[in-house]
Amino acid sequence: MSIQRRDFLRAATAGGVLFALRDAQAQIDPSWKGHIGLELFTVRDVIQKNYEGTLAKVAEIGYKEIEPATNYADMEPKQFRAMLDRLGLSMPSTHVGASEGPDLEKELEGFQIMGIRYTEVRGAGGRGAARGPGRPGGGRGGPSGPIGAPNGARMPRPPAPAQTEEAIKRQADQLNKHGELVKKFGMKMLVHNHTMEFAYLEGSTSRRPYDVLLAETDPSLVAMQLDIGWASVAGQNILEMFRKNPGRFELWHVKDAKGIAAMTPNMTRGERMQAAKLVPVGEGEVDYKTIFANAKLAGLKHFCVEQDSAVEGDSMAAARTSYRNLVKILS
Repeated sequence: MSIQRRDFLRAATAGGVLFALRDAQAQIDPSWKGHIGLELFTVRDVIQKNYEGTLAKVAEIGYKEIEPATNYADMEPKQFRAMLDRLGLSMPSTHVGASEGPDLEKELEGFQIMGIRYTEVRGAGGRGAARGPGRPGGGRGGPSGPIGAPNGARMPRPPAPAQTEEAIKRQADQLNKHGELVKKFGMKMLVHNHTMEFAYLEGSTSRRPYDVLLAETDPSLVAMQLDIGWASVAGQNILEMFRKNPGRFELWHVKDAKGIAAMTPNMTRGERMQAAKLVPVGEGEVDYKTIFANAKLAGLKHFCVEQDSAVEGDSMAAARTSYRNLVKILS
């Protein structure tokens, strides 16, 4: 390599130019179009009335994967798996996690039958890991407060006290311990974010809970399920996250919102959530074209569409719009 080229590469690396070049040259793998998933929280209003009928409509739209959010229709694992097979669907991840306790391994055996490879464990630590209902008849509460803001965002709760680094490290330790257990069943723990994971820790102006979770969890046991929409609302640079922790983001929630571009650095988390209007994928301001072009850098294995506010209108129509727009993005 010539001295001039070597000097340029050294200077480019120092200035971040190489990352820009890689982003410009990165291409979307078109095979992702055959693996589009749907987080069933999107259609929670209709699935509670007709579970299998809703899944049939989801499959008819073109979705190939699902991620449940409320329950497993009171079916035994073999029955549920048979329904998925019949509809041509798979379920690589779940937010209806297993429950810590004497029946945990039995639940994980059932998950294995259903094809789950990423799970939460209720009581395992970490906000994302602990919020799942855990049992087939359980339900999933809203992670950031009740739906109902006029613009389709979640109504924020009053600001919570800053979390301590020690508390987050304890959560990470529990995630690793449960990761060792679920590994026996061919699974990893998943950590899902909202916006509060990007608020500064107590006494810090640079370190956040998400930073600690990334640093303290074992990548062989714990996968980050990056909710790209909420991270974007929280002011995060998604590509920069990929660059700093390549390979860690095996799962994505593909969520879109309007209002992000107008947000300012001095806005609080609550103000950001109030300003964000959740919309079908492709109708907001998240640059999924560039993000999917860097899927390999992120370590992506599975992704699913989620629109928390879809139930305020026709949720199935919203799911259909997201699917069609995403197919165009991935083409």
